[in-house]
Amino acid sequence: MFQMCGYRIVPKSSAASVSLFIEEKGTEAFPRIGLKEDEFLVLLLHAAVTLINSCTIEQLEKIPRKLSESLLLYFKKLWADAHKQMLCGNILKFNQGRHSYVTNIRTNTLAENIFRLSINAGQFTRPSNFKKVERSIFSSSGTTFEDFVLNHWEVSPLLMRRPSKALTKEDDIFSSFLQHLSSEGVLSFIHSILQNLTSCPAIASDELNVLSFLKEVENHLGCPIIYQQDIRVLKTEHSEREMHYFQECLGSSCSQAPHFLYMDNVLRCKEAYKEGYTITLRGMEFRFESIAAIADGLASLFGQPSAGVNMYLTPPDSQGLARHYDDHCVLVCQLLGVKKWKVFPQYSLHLPRLYEPVDSWHDMKVGTPIMDGTKQFLLSEGDILYIPRGFHHEACTVIDNDWPNGIAGCSLHLTLAIEVEPPFEWEGFTHVALHLWNQKQNLSQHTHGDSLFWKLKVMSVNLLHVAIKLLGDVDPTFRKACLVGAVSSSVTGGWLDRNQRMIFGHLINRINFKSRFSDVLRHVEAAVQRHEDLFQQFRWLQHLNEGEMVEGHDSSIPFAGIENYYHLGSQHKDKAEAAFMEVKSKFCSEVVFEDVEHGYKMLLEKYKKVRRQYTSGMLSLHCN
Repeated sequence: MFQMCGYRIVPKSSAASVSLFIEEKGTEAFPRIGLKEDEFLVLLLHAAVTLINSCTIEQLEKIPRKLSESLLLYFKKLWADAHKQMLCGNILKFNQGRHSYVTNIRTNTLAENIFRLSINAGQFTRPSNFKKVERSIFSSSGTTFEDFVLNHWEVSPLLMRRPSKALTKEDDIFSSFLQHLSSEGVLSFIHSILQNLTSCPAIASDELNVLSFLKEVENHLGCPIIYQQDIRVLKTEHSEREMHYFQECLGSSCSQAPHFLYMDNVLRCKEAYKEGYTITLRGMEFRFESIAAIADGLASLFGQPSAGVNMYLTPPDSQGLARHYDDHCVLVCQLLGVKKWKVFPQYSLHLPRLYEPVDSWHDMKVGTPIMDGTKQFLLSEGDILYIPRGFHHEACTVIDNDWPNGIAGCSLHLTLAIEVEPPFEWEGFTHVALHLWNQKQNLSQHTHGDSLFWKLKVMSVNLLHVAIKLLGDVDPTFRKACLVGAVSSSVTGGWLDRNQRMIFGHLINRINFKSRFSDVLRHVEAAVQRHEDLFQQFRWLQHLNEGEMVEGHDSSIPFAGIENYYHLGSQHKDKAEAAFMEVKSKFCSEVVFEDVEHGYKMLLEKYKKVRRQYTSGMLSLHCN
């Protein structure tokens, strides 16, 4: 089909004038695109869109590069016009008099088409990005990356001041983004950003098929930004209560339907700012290529699949978010103005985990008196403040009359979030170690799968996974980020590798001496009574599997039938405990760090690939 069409479906002139028409059917209505084009050309266009949206990843990769680039360029021009019409609410009824050819192409279908063509369209990052990020954040402040990791990472806050002109423009990772501010004030800046954005729906943390994600969100892809999901406009009074400017979206109906911000709401954001409200934008790495490069470099530096970036614009003498803690570490990068921060003492040695309910960790109520040990930091332009996850903090702008007119006392900062997902904590690394060790055992043994010995062995491996989880709930080290996949490990003189090996050895000793069969069996019994699937949280381990089958057993999914394991362990308690102790002892004595490292890095690359595909697709949908 593509070969037949050639480039004739892509006009040499600019994109055709776009109109949006809506035809309501049932409970949902989707805008359809109208074009002032030749009908035959429109039919070819529709055929191309349909074909692209039915391709697999492999088929998308086989589209000739020049054709893919030409199609993408044309579709993005159409999309820019369609997005503008959608944002302004310029949508006509289907039966109104029209001078356009109304296609069967919906706005969300066009958005998916652009996303798909962009998945493999070039790279927004370079392998050297992590070096530039490391120089810009750490070296320029006089703090080495080694000192940061060994003495501050996930332990204590740290203010890194960058002396004036410490970096050249080429080395300053924020210089490209700040160019947007050079010729316009902050209000014009925020308005120009908001009117060009589309919503970035969340992708599941363990989703390793970007096309499955597209299937889930296809009806809402390319829609305007959504309040709470993409943007928040809020302020905090007297350090206690957050007030949202768009209060109407916080009602009971908000859980039923998203609150889209159209052009009238975008204009209201400027008024909200003048009234003291902070404008926060999430997912900046999906909206600007320069920010995407920073996030990718930071993720590589810390050995994580991805990093997040949020933007905060706060007017003079104001506070945005109320006192809170994050379930991820943040680097607060002050780009404009001055902001005063308070970071409160750590309340627990246990680090909060991503997606973990607040009640399962601890909850500091607003209004708690300031405790001894609270630290205050005044951030000026160029300064970077590191706040570990779990540390409560709050910030407000201060009035500084030295700033030029138009930005006096306001603050613009980005938070770089290093989000440590379950597979990439040290607990995750030990689960990978056990899984890979068990695969190696299975491939070297030929025990009959129906024997009691085999059943007890399989049960013991699975219960040891549960035992590791129980240790992770009480031992703070298991919750810390594993940096084995950090790209910096190959250029840091070996200190990081030695550090990671030492931590792994410590955790293996903890597993060997602290894991008890009786504790695990009681935990399994309680889970059975609650009808809880204990093994659901380990399902990501199946991504490690390369497809081997052992004696009719799929080793990629060892977790099944928790009730069976409980009954087996109870009925044959002595033999089950002996089997558990033997498996634990053999694993702890035989596991090899290098074997785990190899499999772990393969898993990390799988996660990274999908995150980069998602980022590339979302970047193409923004009209910056």
